[in-house]
Amino acid sequence: MCNYNSVFINKSKKLKLKEKEKTLIEVDRKMQNGFEYKNWPIIKAMGNDDWGIEMAHWEFVPYWIKSEEALKESRKKFNTLNATSERLLESKMFRDAALKRRCLILSSGFYEWRHYQPEGAKKPITYPYYITTNAENNNLYQNHNQNKMPLFLMAGIYQPTVDFTTGEVIDSFSIVTTAANQLMEQIHNTQKRMPTLLTDALAEEWIGKDLSEIRINEIATSQFDSSAMKAWNISKDFRTATNPIEEYRFEELPELIL
Repeated sequence: MCNYNSVFINKSKKLKLKEKEKTLIEVDRKMQNGFEYKNWPIIKAMGNDDWGIEMAHWEFVPYWIKSEEALKESRKKFNTLNATSERLLESKMFRDAALKRRCLILSSGFYEWRHYQPEGAKKPITYPYYITTNAENNNLYQNHNQNKMPLFLMAGIYQPTVDFTTGEVIDSFSIVTTAANQLMEQIHNTQKRMPTLLTDALAEEWIGKDLSEIRINEIATSQFDSSAMKAWNISKDFRTATNPIEEYRFEELPELIL
């Protein structure tokens, strides 16, 4: 469900996790379609209670995929951009990564569609939204092009794989999703899912060592506080717009109840 994402990381932006502060990779992506299968910034544990940031392939590539042709065939059967939290530890594909290779996905906001049937319409119409966090509630608040843009962390899992074009060993990842909170139930009102957004404390724990299966499940299925989030309507052509996150008001669409 989280297939469209954005991230704004300024030059020299720093992040502190596990008492270690590091400079992040500068990235400016207003909108990325996961089905383009491109790279994205993630954070993972590096041993000795340390962590590092890298650009990884957004699409979890199972260990049994050994060629580009096999990967293309698997895409016809599975969408691994996301991993369902409730089934992480039951999945042949995701279990080992959930136990041993948990990561954090950096984001400034993601895109989702709300289904609503206006009076007189024959069927529901989809309306796109941009969803982010309140900067004042976010320790990763930053300035971006003189605008207040947040930076937050999603739970993820990763799997080493091979870039079949270059032969280079890279990491591939999937965003963990959970049941929608009060805000997201109104926006993603068909499937009622959302990415697992993590507080700073849960983020540090997620990439820590020796988490029990019970705790992995608890964090993966946790719900971020709706009051620390905000969302607004955007144009239906946001995928080709210069500023895809610009607010656009649909008069027939009821306001969200917060």
